[in-house]
This record gives sequence, structure tokens and C-alpha cells, in this order.
Amino acid sequence: MITYRPMPIRSSTSCLRLLPALLALNACTTGPDFIKPDSPGPQQWTALPSVGSAAIDSSAVSKNWWQKFNDPILSALIERALNQNLSLRNAATLLAQSRAQTGIAAADQFPQLNANTSYTRMQASQKGILSLAKTLSGGSSAGTAANGSGSGSAAGGTGAGAIGVPAAGVQPFSLYQYGFDASWELDLWGRVRREQEAAAADLQATQEQQHAAQLSVIAEVAKNYIELRRLQASRTLSTEQRDLASQQHELIKLQAKHGVVTAIEVENAAAALAEAEAALPSLAQQISLSLNQLSLLLGEQPGVLNAELSGSQALPSLPPRLELGLPAELAQRRPDIREAEARLHSALADIGMAQADFYPRFTLSGSTGLQALRLRDLGNWSAWQYAIGPSIMLPIFQGGRLEATLELRQAQHQQAAIAYHNTLLAAWHEIDSNLAAYQQARLRLQALQAGVSANQQSRQLQQQRFEQGLITRLPVLQAQARLLQAKQTELDTISLSVLDLIAVYKALGGGWVEVE
Repeated sequence: MITYRPMPIRSSTSCLRLLPALLALNACTTGPDFIKPDSPGPQQWTALPSVGSAAIDSSAVSKNWWQKFNDPILSALIERALNQNLSLRNAATLLAQSRAQTGIAAADQFPQLNANTSYTRMQASQKGILSLAKTLSGGSSAGTAANGSGSGSAAGGTGAGAIGVPAAGVQPFSLYQYGFDASWELDLWGRVRREQEAAAADLQATQEQQHAAQLSVIAEVAKNYIELRRLQASRTLSTEQRDLASQQHELIKLQAKHGVVTAIEVENAAAALAEAEAALPSLAQQISLSLNQLSLLLGEQPGVLNAELSGSQALPSLPPRLELGLPAELAQRRPDIREAEARLHSALADIGMAQADFYPRFTLSGSTGLQALRLRDLGNWSAWQYAIGPSIMLPIFQGGRLEATLELRQAQHQQAAIAYHNTLLAAWHEIDSNLAAYQQARLRLQALQAGVSANQQSRQLQQQRFEQGLITRLPVLQAQARLLQAKQTELDTISLSVLDLIAVYKALGGGWVEVE
């Protein structure tokens, strides 16, 4: 199992010894650094022999693998889906959000500067803190002190109290001010840098989600298109089978009139005709569903593709070679593995952030501006004020919150490591299963093609015997029915082979493009 052992908290005590240098360099970072995990797996792909003309090799997986089917309509549909699919548009908005979040995290490394201006009308309470003036002056209008520093009375009963505040309180006044204030947290322990690292990893994970969405849309369009062409070809074959069943029914009825066959054969022929006729509405419904599914994948209204794809067309041909790529390339190509790796990276950076919270935070802050009781005095230099100085926040007692947070981040990292390992293992199994299915489908197709060829030969021989007057027309029709059934089975297997090949390319992670 892939695991990481995070650096213990005490590992950063060396930073404390270098505090003077850190104040200047701002370069210490808590937590373990991310190391790209190994991607163990089979040394080579599951051995597959060449099936027919389809050779297996280790060439790089084609970026536009669907073009190997040599079907311009399919290629055009996929391009349209990549531009119009609503799920991909939604993935693009999620990516934009993740990029914005990365920008927010990056802003924490810079000083924060704000401008402010205000006007305040104030009236101090005479029963509040200002009432201490009368208490401290002993209730007298004139105070004396042993050291001779007492203040004398003032005309009008406005003598000052012992703390220099008029005993009668302060009259309402206005306060005008404007200026600037700034603050900057010194990232001595790398908390902000780890935050940026986690945000960048989350952005990478979101990009891989979009890549996975692209790959899924491409595969779904291809599968639905193949299914549509199979259904259309099946409808053509079913129409021929219905017409053939009708001819057989008429011929058997004619034979029954002459006593050649019984009523049982007539009813059997009628049942076969009814079954052939019943298959056509079902196929029409399935064709409609496939067209609507393609329209949805392209972000179009129902029925938009009906005229464009209504004509029957042969199934795309299988490519002569199957390019699998090297096993070592899988982790760099499959979006789900790349996403799991990014999640692992983000979780490790979160550990560093949690460890940094154990150490003091140093912040430089300052403010400057003008303040006056009268608006016209704001232009005087004497109205200028400023404040500047550092602040230190040292966590002393948090009730175990920091320790629990660190344990949580470490557990989340272990979960991400397990998820990465599981994703990698599942990828190997998916590829192996799809390759095996593709191989068996091709082997079955070989046998069925031989059967179609034999049925064609049988039908020709029966036709020749009929033309020579050796047999009736019924054996010819029966041979034709067997041929149509063999062609239907062959069609289904060709479709299955193409679908299995699409699944192989999807499992290999081919088809997505880099997101700008």
C-alpha cells in the first residue's frame, strides 16, 4: 500500500534556532515535501495474439483514436460534442472556480493595503467612563495635590477633574479622518506556501476532472453512434427477414391448398411472419432513443440529428492495429490516476499547514492618515498620525484543536494515498478486462464470418438446384432466412467488437486534450 509518514512537529524546531536568518529569508517550510508516488503495475500488457489483421503493439495511444474508424460523421459528432456538451461546459466553470481559488490563496503572500475615510459624530456618555473625572477629583470644582500640581477652577463651573477631563462631560463633536493601513504576515513556517501548494494541487485535480469528462463524452458519443448504426443495419436486415417470411407464408399456404403440407406448417409460417413484423417497431423506438441520446450529448434539442443521421450506414471498420502504449505511460495518461495523485499532493500540503499552526505568527502592520475635529483642519500637517509595529500571535492553549486538526489532516492524507492506490489498481483491472473482451469478440467474429460465408454458399447452391428444377422454392427461401440470421449475428458481434475497442481506448486514457 502507498503510504506517507508525515514529518513530526518537532522536525521544524531547527527553524527556531535559525529565527534571525528566517526573519530575513522567510524560507522555512513545515511539513513533508511531496514526492511523486511510484506507479507499480504489470511489466507489460496482458499478452494478446494478433486476431485476424488486428495486431497488438506498444505504440503510443493515438490522441484522436476515434479517427482510426475512418468515419467522418463520427469524427464530426465528437468535435461538436466537445464544443457543445453541457457537462463539459459545467466542468469548465468548475475549473474557472478552482483557478480563482488558486488566485485567492496566492494573494496571502503579499501585503494587504487598504484606504479608508470616515466621518463620525460622537456624544460621550456622562454616566460612562467620563464620570470618573468627578469621582477622582473628590467632587470638588477645584482640586489640590500634595505636590502642588492640582488644577484651579475655571469660570462658568467647567473646572477640570483630576484626570484632565471636564467634569461636566464632553460636548458632541465631529471627527474627520482618512488614510491608509497595511498588514503583512511573515510566512516564516511556510503556512502560506503550503496553502498555495494545496490550491495548485486542487486546481490540477479539477483539470483532470475536466479531462475525464472529455474522455467520457467522447466514448459515449462513439458508443451511441455505433449503436445507432447497428440498429439501422438491423432494421434493414429485419425488413428483409419480414419480406422473406411473407414469401414463405404465401408459398406454404399455396402448398397447403394442394395438400403438400398441413395447417400446422401454415400457422408456423404465420407466426414467423408476425414475429418478424413485431421486430420493426421495436427497432424504430431504439433508433429514436439513440438519436435523442446523441442529441443530448451534443447539447441539442430532440430531433435535431434525425435528418442528418436518418440514412443507414455501415458500421465503422475496425482499425488494422491496436495501439496500447507502454504500461509505464498509464499514470501519465489516465485522468483519474492524475486526479488521485493531485488529491494526494493537496492532502500532504494540508499537513504542512496544520503543522505551521503550532508556531507563532508574525505580522507587520501599520497605518497612517489625517484626523481632525474640523474638516478644514485635515489639510494641516499637524493632523497627521501614524502607527506601525509588529505583532506576534503565539498559540498557548487551544483545547487540543491544533493536535486534532493535525491528526485529521494526516488521516485524510492516508485516505488519499489509499484512494490513489485503489485507482491505479482498478485501472489495471479495467484495461485487462476490456482487452480480454475485445480479444474474445474478435475470435467470435472470425468464426461467425466463416459461418456467413458458408450460408452464402449454401444459398447459392440451393438457388442453382431450384433453377435446375430439382427442388421447390421453399428450400431457397429457408437458406436465405438462415443467411439473414447469420448476418444479423455477425452484425451484432461487429458492433460488440467496436464497442469493446472503444472501452479499451477509454481505459487507456486516450482522447482528452490539455485545458488552457
